[in-house]
Amino acid sequence: MATDLFEIEPLDATFGAVVTGVELRSIDEPAFEALHETWLEYALLIFPGQFLSIAEQNAFARRFGPLEFEAVAFSNVDSEGRILDDPGHDVVKSLRGNEGWHHDSTYMPLQAKGSVFTAEVVPSRGGATGWADMRAAYEALDSATRKRLGGLQAYHSLYYSQGRSGYMPTKNSGGGYDMYGFHDLEPSLRPLVKVHPETGRPNLLIGRHAYGIVGMDDDESEAFLDGLNDEACRPPRIHHHHWTVGDAALWDNRRLMHRGTPFDMTEPRRMWHTRIAGDPASELADNHPGFEQRSGVDVMGEDTLIVS
Repeated sequence: MATDLFEIEPLDATFGAVVTGVELRSIDEPAFEALHETWLEYALLIFPGQFLSIAEQNAFARRFGPLEFEAVAFSNVDSEGRILDDPGHDVVKSLRGNEGWHHDSTYMPLQAKGSVFTAEVVPSRGGATGWADMRAAYEALDSATRKRLGGLQAYHSLYYSQGRSGYMPTKNSGGGYDMYGFHDLEPSLRPLVKVHPETGRPNLLIGRHAYGIVGMDDDESEAFLDGLNDEACRPPRIHHHHWTVGDAALWDNRRLMHRGTPFDMTEPRRMWHTRIAGDPASELADNHPGFEQRSGVDVMGEDTLIVS
């Protein structure tokens, strides 16, 4: 896509671009319309040196639609400035769980549309964020596998993904979990192949939250999904961004999976995540028709990390 409104430098992958020459805090409507088309084409846009305030980040994200939640800190630093590096701390468990490839909020009745992510404090090394192109992954499959996938559905659950990775949070006094995503609704049922509602292109819908393919026993389902995830998340379908303070990223959660990567948790890291709600017409789970998404803001304490 060509435009004279900002500069686009494609990444060395099947997706993604670095965008310069635009200020997200003050982008006008013609430039935003061009940026939206660029986002649909590349799925991941990285904007160096934006230094957005929380209010500016939320305002920019809202231009893409209603929010699932406003900016929250993805950080190993609590509200009193203490660095959290104890492997048994729930925030550390959440960060470590996030190192598995995933789409955001597939474990909720309404899958997220996209996210805006910004860097406030970064460690001296590590802590990159990776993305993987599930459209290109689907297109790389042979015709027999595509045909087989066409009729398959899997459940998505944060209980499953955090439990399998060994990072379940601490139970509260009532025996449940306070962190976002640990709800008591039926696990969301989603197809393994999802047509993107704006591009019309098919994408794999898999990741660490997916389990229990309908019609398979648990072992077969797990092995099948592990194989799909492993093959999908390979070059040239992946890109990892090493953050600089002030960077912003916008990605399309309907096409891309993403993951965090390890860093020295004795060093502080603070990122801000604003999540854009999915369109109920296209992003509701198959077994939750008519569900009305509620904002996660009212169920999060200030030290609570969203697990995605």
